[in-house]
Amino acid sequence: MKILSPESHQRKIVRVLGLAQVLNGIGVAGTVAAGSLLVSSITKSDGLSGLAQTISVLGAAVMALPLARLTQSGGRRLALTSGYSIGVVGAVLAIFGGANQNLFFMLLGAFMVGAASASGYQARFAAIDLATPEKRSKDLSFVVWGSTIGAVTGPNLMEPSGVFAAALGLPKLVGPYFIAAFTLALSVVVIQLFLKPDPFLTANKVAAGSSLQEQKSMRSALKHIREYPLAIFAITSVAIGHLAMVSIMVMTPVHMAHSDASLRIIGFVISVHVLGMYAFSPIVGAMSDKFGRVKTIQVGILILIASALISALAPHHDSFTLGIGLFLLGLGWSFTLIAGSTLLSETVSLEMRPSTQGASDLVMNLMGAGGAAIGGVIIGFFSYAALCYATGLVVVALGIWSFKLKTQKGS
Repeated sequence: MKILSPESHQRKIVRVLGLAQVLNGIGVAGTVAAGSLLVSSITKSDGLSGLAQTISVLGAAVMALPLARLTQSGGRRLALTSGYSIGVVGAVLAIFGGANQNLFFMLLGAFMVGAASASGYQARFAAIDLATPEKRSKDLSFVVWGSTIGAVTGPNLMEPSGVFAAALGLPKLVGPYFIAAFTLALSVVVIQLFLKPDPFLTANKVAAGSSLQEQKSMRSALKHIREYPLAIFAITSVAIGHLAMVSIMVMTPVHMAHSDASLRIIGFVISVHVLGMYAFSPIVGAMSDKFGRVKTIQVGILILIASALISALAPHHDSFTLGIGLFLLGLGWSFTLIAGSTLLSETVSLEMRPSTQGASDLVMNLMGAGGAAIGGVIIGFFSYAALCYATGLVVVALGIWSFKLKTQKGS
């Protein structure tokens, strides 16, 4: 076997993770809109349509710590392939539930697909296990860009996958879950065959005893965060940005379905949204470095407010305006996520960074799950516009806090 230099090995790791993220993104992204519409179809209720994404995001949150423990004990390959494999099983269960109008199996499948999302979050950290300090951001961003390609492609496969499902005598809305089962299975193969040697295990050969320290720091993460107001603000910025993004994004397909919009049109709008989430991340990162974290978060807040207003005022048949609103929604999320995550990492002490970052991801996913659930209730009892306005008010509150924080800290 050819022995690779450290630089060549790292390049291989990044390429493998990037490919896995493309496949993961294709599989998971297409189920976002399809899941909401499928639940709405089964329950005959728009108010319950947010359940699919709520359960999926909750699955990602619940699986985050178990997958982290698998990484500690068996490395990245074990953790990533476990998450992707659970996602494959989940996609099959969702197909069964959708085909039989069984809400339990459909939601159980959505929950397990969330495990694949959790693996996707961990993959970006795997990219920097062996990266040199001067290339960490570059390597991580390449893996994130893999998510972009997959996530933009996935929703546009809703229509052809629906045709495939219909040819099998199944509801068209289960089609994206066929795509998910296939691409997530390919992700398992890619990681198992090519992510060798394991980057985490290799890195830990020179870091004996880090597992015990990680477990201790996880328990004390929240206590540590409370000592730093900027850290609390950073986590809140990431969480509220995610809350706004998920709640409006998940309910938009349901809103558009009132005008009998085709799956192709809905998939295109979601693709534009995902493009806003990821495509400009290098520019957002550069702005954060140049103008500061808090100012960049404030720009994101303004974009999110504009998105909420545009989406609220758009009729359900106006896919063009909804596309603009959803694009801005993704872009505003990118600003709060990147700047907020960087601010958190810079604020807390070095030894506490891994645990506080994990706590931030957990809070982010829980807020996303809550946003999807509450969004379904609001649209069921009131309207899509009411949801957008309510979300905008929450973001406004974050903006007010940011200016007070800036006055106090001058950052």
